[in-house]
Amino acid sequence: MTADTKTPLEHVNDTVLQLKEMRHYSKNNVELLTTQWLLFDGELSKLKKAQAIEDLMSRQAEFHDALEAAITDLEEVAVSLQPPPEEAAG
Repeated sequence: MTADTKTPLEHVNDTVLQLKEMRHYSKNNVELLTTQWLLFDGELSKLKKAQAIEDLMSRQAEFHDALEAAITDLEEVAVSLQPPPEEAAG
């Protein structure tokens, strides 16, 4: 299936999958940066470089929060794009 033949629902689902992958890597990056921060906080402070890392950690956390919001929003869109259930013939 090409991009031209995908339904809006398929496009939304593909985007949600990409955002979830980004969220996964974002979370890992925050955790790794936090670990490094905890190991070297004292040294970075002595070098007067702690603020730069704190800023990066804040920005990464904001990005992670924005990803969560975008995923939630698009998941709601995907639900609204689901075809209505077919009624059983009776």
